[in-house]
Amino acid sequence: MNHLDAPPADDHDEPAPAGSARPSPERATAGVDYGMLVQAIQDYAIFLLDATGHIVSWSTGAQKLKGYTEAEIIGEHFSRFYTAEAVARGWPAYELQQASLTGRFEDEGWRVRKDGTMFWSNVVITAIRGEDGKVTGFAKITRDLSAQREYLEALRQSEERFRLLVDSVKDYAIFMLDPDGYVVSWNAGAARIKGYSREDIVGRHFSTFYPPEDVAAGKPARELAIARQIGHVEDEGWRVRKDGTTFWANVNITAVYDETDRLRGFAKVTRDLTERRQREELERSGDRMRKFLATLAHELRNPLAPVRNALSVMQLEAGVSSTLARSRDLIDRQVTHLTRLVDDLLDVGRIMSDKVELRVTDVDLAEVVARGIEAARPFTDAHEQRVVVHLPRDPVVVRGDMTRLVQVLQNLLHNASKFSPVGSRVDVQGRVEHRMAVLEVCDQGCGIPVRSLDRIFELFAQEKDSQTAGAGGLGIGLTLCKSLVEMHGGSILASSEGVGCGSRFTVSLPLAAAPSAVADHAPNTADGDVAPLRILLVDDNRDSADSLAMLLELKGHTVRIAYEGQQALDVAPRFVPHLAVIDLAMPKMDGFATIAGLHAMPELGNTMYAAMTGFGHATDRERSREAGFDVHLVKPVELTLFDDLLAQVEARRGARGAG
Repeated sequence: MNHLDAPPADDHDEPAPAGSARPSPERATAGVDYGMLVQAIQDYAIFLLDATGHIVSWSTGAQKLKGYTEAEIIGEHFSRFYTAEAVARGWPAYELQQASLTGRFEDEGWRVRKDGTMFWSNVVITAIRGEDGKVTGFAKITRDLSAQREYLEALRQSEERFRLLVDSVKDYAIFMLDPDGYVVSWNAGAARIKGYSREDIVGRHFSTFYPPEDVAAGKPARELAIARQIGHVEDEGWRVRKDGTTFWANVNITAVYDETDRLRGFAKVTRDLTERRQREELERSGDRMRKFLATLAHELRNPLAPVRNALSVMQLEAGVSSTLARSRDLIDRQVTHLTRLVDDLLDVGRIMSDKVELRVTDVDLAEVVARGIEAARPFTDAHEQRVVVHLPRDPVVVRGDMTRLVQVLQNLLHNASKFSPVGSRVDVQGRVEHRMAVLEVCDQGCGIPVRSLDRIFELFAQEKDSQTAGAGGLGIGLTLCKSLVEMHGGSILASSEGVGCGSRFTVSLPLAAAPSAVADHAPNTADGDVAPLRILLVDDNRDSADSLAMLLELKGHTVRIAYEGQQALDVAPRFVPHLAVIDLAMPKMDGFATIAGLHAMPELGNTMYAAMTGFGHATDRERSREAGFDVHLVKPVELTLFDDLLAQVEARRGARGAG
């Protein structure tokens, strides 16, 4: 029986006692309807308590949720649904007390089923009062929120993990914007990259990070509009830190929507790419520099070629006056010097692009010194300087590229000669120290200020305070020396007691693992006694072609000149040359197209082909070889190299039968 319901009327339908509230027929009908409604609800436990908390009604939903039948639970105190801990601290009584005071009490917490299992519930207790206002009982509605709680707890843990993850990232600024672009979250990476603390920036518009010109152009708003339209936008550009400094940033903005497709805001990830951009800019600058040096060297070699050819012609002339001879020799020295500068320029470009290839063998240090001194003789002789050598009696053998090591010593001797007085002495000393071959070049020149010792090997570095006449230059010789020595696994050091005290350059190179016979690197040159040959010169530089033709004709050969590729194709079938020397960089038809046309002519089957160009890297030589050239000549070509080439042509002609 429901203790809170009025007793039913008896069969005699007598009037109810005074003070009783007998329900009207309409109210009785309504009560039946509400009872059916409550019993139909199965997802909620809906039941009544008396004023002391004992259960007086029980619904189908209550039985389903808590496991008790109506017969088992009616009359029991509702505290049996609470955990022992909650009962011990008087929580059930507290809930009834609060409901009595305020009319309603709501709570969430653990509750216990009949089988002892627990569930997380939402509980609403409503006080029921009589006409006198006193509490006569309580209506209690309980809902099982275990599934929702598990979901929310999983979501909370997931969000917590993501929050910890985002907050721990230091290399990326990761933060959220609201739909209007105002910052609502901030991670440690954002604080590190942008300089703002969470308190500084949350609530401010993200356009704060953009340069004024971008803000004026509407870039922040445009990026949000694009992200809203297509879901994502990526950009790179300058951004501004709190202290006003700028950095180059990669920025990703992603629109964030909830399950109802409502825009919740934007996720923004920013990465500082300033160092990468600077590195890329340096690489681009270096690449531009390498291309410039290669082009400059090539363009300088073109005019050097006819000058060198003309000098060779003059040197073949006998009976010239002493004045002309001195002038010729002066030009020869300066052309040699200019050629060396061009070669150094090209070598620096190659080293900067890691394209220098060492041909490593066992090399005798004494041979390096001898060749280096001979190569530097035009500089030292011009200054009437003596080079004094001090080397150990026993051979000192290192692993290295003979040509490159000679180049290092030549540059050091040239440097010593340039900064030393006329008639002075330059000492070259060699020794073995700590399993290293040590070579020192000491001069009596102007010396090096202490402040310049650390930068003396930098590219294009020049000591501006030098008072030595003619001490100019490109400032690449020592840079080249340092790079070549380090490529050999060695080191180079500059030292000086100061201005006016001379300078010392110390080169250390690893010794060879074991002594071995050192190959003879002496060049093989032809003696010049070559039978007359038919030679076709193909070069758009008329001075270069004419001067070389003059030189070859003085040596007894028959020469035809073609100033362009098509002209060569016209001349060659009638002339049938033994040797065709072809410039590669010609307009209209370059050297590669020209040799392809010549190779197609059967009458030229015995012709030898030489490429002539300002580019001499291994890749350039490989390309010319693949095109069918037998020889690759680098301008300006020394006379001895032409003699070698003519000897090869003569030997090939003899092997195949003169023609």
